[in-house]
Amino acid sequence: MKITDIKIIVASPGRNFVTVKVMTDQGLYGVGDATVNGREKAVVAYLEDHVVPCLIGRDPMRSEDIWQYLYKGAYWRRGPITMAAISGIDMALWDIKAKAANMPLYQLLGGRSRDKVMVYQHASGMDIDEVVEGVLALREQGLDAIRAQVAIPGLPPIYGTGTSTDDAAGKTVRPLPNEEVWATHKYLPLVPRLFEKLRDAVGWDVHLLHDVHHRLTPIEAARLGKDLEPFRLFWLEDAVPAELQEGFRLLRQHTTQPIAVGEVFNSIYDTTTLISEQLIDYIRVTSVHAGGVTGLKKIFDFASIYHVRSACHGPMDVSPVAMGCNIHVDTAINNFGIQEFSGYTEATRDMFPCAWTYERGYLQPGEAPGHGVDIDEAVAAKYPYAQAYLPVARLEDGTLTSW
Repeated sequence: MKITDIKIIVASPGRNFVTVKVMTDQGLYGVGDATVNGREKAVVAYLEDHVVPCLIGRDPMRSEDIWQYLYKGAYWRRGPITMAAISGIDMALWDIKAKAANMPLYQLLGGRSRDKVMVYQHASGMDIDEVVEGVLALREQGLDAIRAQVAIPGLPPIYGTGTSTDDAAGKTVRPLPNEEVWATHKYLPLVPRLFEKLRDAVGWDVHLLHDVHHRLTPIEAARLGKDLEPFRLFWLEDAVPAELQEGFRLLRQHTTQPIAVGEVFNSIYDTTTLISEQLIDYIRVTSVHAGGVTGLKKIFDFASIYHVRSACHGPMDVSPVAMGCNIHVDTAINNFGIQEFSGYTEATRDMFPCAWTYERGYLQPGEAPGHGVDIDEAVAAKYPYAQAYLPVARLEDGTLTSW
């Protein structure tokens, strides 16, 4: 079997997705996700100009060799653009491999380790009462795990609490980045009050999660972790900027609150210190940013040695293709923890027909050969690329800070 062509398809059914389609001389093809939200065209150029010409004529079944060829062969390793490109190719190759074997992908990864994949979804609001209502609504829908976020009183909506990143149609299309406002001293006393109200409302059977989104210093995060301990959160996510990994040592010293991080990581080398020193409890890498199926397996197998569980990042800018790969890996690995799942718009689901399914807080990978997700190119053609950015954040005095 040989690779005969590789298409790079860019479409925006509400948000931009970069999809890789690898064709072979035996009629099989595979699909992958190579999206980097807000920098999509950089990945497109990397693939079209530097990756695709190197892969025509190669054997698609040699997925590990091709992964190493693209990773080590570039010399300039890692980084979000390089790894998204590798991820898209790798997902497509595993899709081809599983289709050739006439098996769902999870079977090639060792078969089922569980009957279903637990997810968490998001409840948010401009005040605590609105968040409580949202959490109760998700409980009624069958969710056993819910992330809760609340806006800071007196400030505009921030990521995860309102409509600051979307327009009325649910699109993230903006000509320039939206600028949000952040105030740590107003946030720190607010969050424990939120989870006190939530525990009073939902009791102790539901897993509650919270995302700080990299906004705190280590000592601020340690204080928040201690304040949240009475409410037994499932985890505290991205409490400090992930680049300064030494900060997690200080955080770990001061709280027993479970810690999650990893959505901005893109290789196993970003994770080794945090995992081997057991400074985190959940590693939140995802297939589109961390090297595809091959990259995820390397990271999660390493993490399993140190009692660290998986928690694949899964917002709406992770396409249904990457979500499908995540679900197959989630199903197969032993150290699965949880899967983030935000759902998708109708237009996105039309563009990406899926074999995986969602029902009342749990995902199933489906039994279709491959990873079970395709792209409808006719539908994709209706949604051309649209310029889009993620927001940025400033303190109240105008200083740029972590979004």
